[in-house]
Amino acid sequence: MADAARGGLGEAFPLGGMTLYPVPESVSRARRWFRKFTASYDLACSIDDCVLMLSELVTNAVLYGEAEESWRVRVEWWRAGESLRVDVHNPGFPADVRRRDPDADDAHGRGLLLVDALSDNWSVGPSRFGGTVVSFRIDAAWKP
Repeated sequence: MADAARGGLGEAFPLGGMTLYPVPESVSRARRWFRKFTASYDLACSIDDCVLMLSELVTNAVLYGEAEESWRVRVEWWRAGESLRVDVHNPGFPADVRRRDPDADDAHGRGLLLVDALSDNWSVGPSRFGGTVVSFRIDAAWKP
């Protein structure tokens, strides 16, 4: 299996995914679909935390993804051992993705700060689709 699908945890198995238009309405659609498609797994981790992180990453993809031609945001979720990994792909540049430390009165810049606080790990790198993939991982996501 490709390194991108491994997530550093051994072999990863795809659980689901979605393709979204790069419009603000896609953020709420991603939240709804993720809840619906993960419900059958009876995850041990906080779905609310996962939905919040997914929402932040899709928002960033919609706001900051850029391409000369028509493009989409791709979201995938994987099982890697007992971990859940969620990937959000967009055509932006990996070097442009960074965690910020906003001032208390800043209106923006907290998305990756939240992902950093709520996930067990997160990463950014080149997407296999071209552009960027930002991922988060939740360990012990499945009930024993």
